[in-house]
Amino acid sequence: MTDIVIHTKDLTKQFGTFTAVDHISFDVQRGEIFGFLGANGAGKTTAMRMLCGLSIPTSGEGWVAGFDIATQQEDIKKHIGYMSQKFSLYEDLKVWENIRLYAGIYGMKTDEIERKTRLLLDKLHFTKECNALVKSLPLGWKQKLAFSVSIFHEPQIVFLDEPTGGVDPETRRQFWEMIYEAADRGITVFVTTHYMDEAEYCNRVSIMVDGRIDALDTPSRLKQQFNAHSMDQVFRRLARKAERSE
Repeated sequence: MTDIVIHTKDLTKQFGTFTAVDHISFDVQRGEIFGFLGANGAGKTTAMRMLCGLSIPTSGEGWVAGFDIATQQEDIKKHIGYMSQKFSLYEDLKVWENIRLYAGIYGMKTDEIERKTRLLLDKLHFTKECNALVKSLPLGWKQKLAFSVSIFHEPQIVFLDEPTGGVDPETRRQFWEMIYEAADRGITVFVTTHYMDEAEYCNRVSIMVDGRIDALDTPSRLKQQFNAHSMDQVFRRLARKAERSE
C-alpha cells in the first residue's frame, strides 16, 4: 500500500491564454505536514482548488486520497477536510450546532457525533461555551474550533488556507500543536501561510513562483541550498523573480 496521499504530475490550469498553474509535479506522504507557499498571484490558491475537487485541471494529472481530481471530485470531498481563514464556521450558529452540521455533512452517525462532540468540547475547554454563538467567540477560539471541526470526521488530508491569519503568537503556537497532533494520528496537513516562521514547522515546503514550483524540500535543506538563515530569506529570494501579481 502506498503512503502517497497527494500526487500531481504536470498539473496545469489555464484561463484563456493565462496559465495560472504551470505543469507542477509533487507527491505528499501520509501524515506529512506540507507547506505550500507562494506570493499573491503565484497560483497556489488555484492549485489548492484543483486538489480539493473544486476546479478541473486543464491538463496533467492529480490524485488526492486515491481519487482522480479530474473525474472524482465528489469522492475527494468526502475524504478531506478544509479550513479557510475567511470562512470556516457559521457565525450565527452555536458552537455545538456548527460541529453537528459539519459532522452530518460528512455522514457521521448521531451517536458518534454526540460522543465525539463531548470529547472535543472537553479537549478545547469549550464545555461552558457549547451554547454560545460562534460570533461571540474570540478569533483565536474560532480558529481552533474551525480546525477541530475540519478534522472531526478523521479525513485522510486536511487543507488549511492561511489558518492562523490575524491571531496572536500564543494562539498560533497552540494551533500548531493541534496540527502536530493531527499529523501524529496520520492526517496529512496541506497548509498555506504568509508567516515564514510557520514554514519552519513543516516537514517539507514548496514555493510557487508565477505558476511553477521553483523549490521543494525540507526547510533545513532549502536554507542550505539558498545560503539563507531563515525561510523568510529563502522565500524573498525566490519571490523577487516573480513577474506577475494579483
